[in-house]
Amino acid sequence: MSETLLDQWKEIAYDEKADRGQLQRFWKNYFQIEKEIYEQLLTNPDEEVKGTVKELAEKYGQEVLTMVGFLDGIDESLKEANPIETMDEDTVVSLAFDKEKLYKNMVAAKADWLYDLPQWKEIYPEEELKRLYKEQKESGTIRKEKKIGRNDPCPCGSGKKYKKCCGK
Repeated sequence: MSETLLDQWKEIAYDEKADRGQLQRFWKNYFQIEKEIYEQLLTNPDEEVKGTVKELAEKYGQEVLTMVGFLDGIDESLKEANPIETMDEDTVVSLAFDKEKLYKNMVAAKADWLYDLPQWKEIYPEEELKRLYKEQKESGTIRKEKKIGRNDPCPCGSGKKYKKCCGK
């Protein structure tokens, strides 16, 4: 089976053998491109951008593989996932995204250059952005319940030690 576009993208983007500086430059460049595409998408957040992988690459002035990387990145935030595992440059894909999901995924990815884009302020009021940010941050936080010691007072309120009450 021939290599898919997604495989080709991953081979370049996650190349274990690549020179670190080269890989850093690659990602720095990619993040800039990603930012520019999101600036355009977020300007009309309710418009569905659709076309073949090749058409979208041309629309945003990018190479097909760069567009594949973008499609891979946005996939979890879409209203309907694209067939990114199997697509070729003639596959029709959609960039119709769920605004809330996209914002939260940008926060989860710690991509401040994306979730701080001024276009978000046109979509949501400041309080809503703060709420979404906080919600996303807290969803990743695991809070441990405070463990009750054997000799602590029982939480049931009996006044007895835990070991003599509910801890039996």
